[in-house]
Amino acid sequence: MSKLRVHGFSISLDGYSAGPDQSREEPLGIGGEELHEWLVETQTFQRMCGKPGGTTGVDEDFAARGFENVGAWIMGRNMFGPQRGDWPDDGWKGWWGKNPPYHSDVFVLTHHARDPIPMEGGTTFHFVTEGIEAALQRAQESAGGRDVRLLGGASAIRQYLEAGLVGEMHVAIGRVVLGRGEHLLAGIDTLALGYACTQHVTTEKATHFVLTKKS
Repeated sequence: MSKLRVHGFSISLDGYSAGPDQSREEPLGIGGEELHEWLVETQTFQRMCGKPGGTTGVDEDFAARGFENVGAWIMGRNMFGPQRGDWPDDGWKGWWGKNPPYHSDVFVLTHHARDPIPMEGGTTFHFVTEGIEAALQRAQESAGGRDVRLLGGASAIRQYLEAGLVGEMHVAIGRVVLGRGEHLLAGIDTLALGYACTQHVTTEKATHFVLTKKS
C-alpha cells in the first residue's frame, strides 16, 4: 500500500528547518544552507545537479533512500516559491530550473488556485486548494501504488504529522544552531501520535534518525 514518507529533512541542533528572514535571495533563511552540509556532497545530490561523482557512505545511503519507490510528491507553497497571497503573473516555476529533480507529479498545498505547470523531465506541479488529505489522495492516485514523499516545509510536515498520516520520517540534524526560524516538532507529541524511533546513526556531518508510525 502507498505510504507517505518524509526523507532528508534537515533541521538545526535547536530544531529549526530554516533560518530567519527567508527571501528569494535567502530561500532557506539566514544560515539555513548549512543544514544541508551532509547532503550536498553525496552521489545522489551531485546526480540531481547533473554532475558526476559524489561521496558514498551513510549520508549517501540516506539521500538515495529518499528516491526509492517514490511515485509522487507533496510540498507546501512556501517551499515552491517566495510569493504570498494570489499568484502573481511573474513567470515563477519554482527554484529548480527547467528540469526539476522530481520527474513525476508534485502537489503543492496552497489557498490560491493555479493551473498546473508542466516542466521538462516529466515533472508537473499541481496546486491543491482543498487541504492536506485531498493532496494526499491525489498524490497516491498519481503514484500508482508507489509511495508519496512529503518534501516540506516544516508547516506542511507538522500538519501531516498531527493528522497521523506520515508513515515514516527521516530527519537529519545538522551541525548548526539557528536560534530562530521555522521549528519542526515543537508542541507535537510524537509518542501520543504513535511514532517511535526505529533508526539512529551519527556521521561526521549529521545525526540521522527515523520515526516510524506503529501499525
